[in-house]
Amino acid sequence: MNGVPDNLEQQVIAIIAKKKKVDPGGITPATTFEELGIDSLDAADLLFTFEDTFAIVIPDDAAQSMKSVGQVVEGLSGLVAGAAGTS
Repeated sequence: MNGVPDNLEQQVIAIIAKKKKVDPGGITPATTFEELGIDSLDAADLLFTFEDTFAIVIPDDAAQSMKSVGQVVEGLSGLVAGAAGTS
């Protein structure tokens, strides 16, 4: 295993759905933060949650490039794999 949870996408969707109080079934990798009504405060809160959940640190430049669910999953998978490789 490469250190990335197989269900990373589902975990990300579940976290976003819980924070925004929306049905996770309506969230796909193509769903953007704008479509979900996620503003900069929500995004910061989500980033802290992802960091805590996956025991990683998300660099500011990576965080700013995350504008959709798919981009978050892609960004986190690299960070989670990197963190798993250093432990």
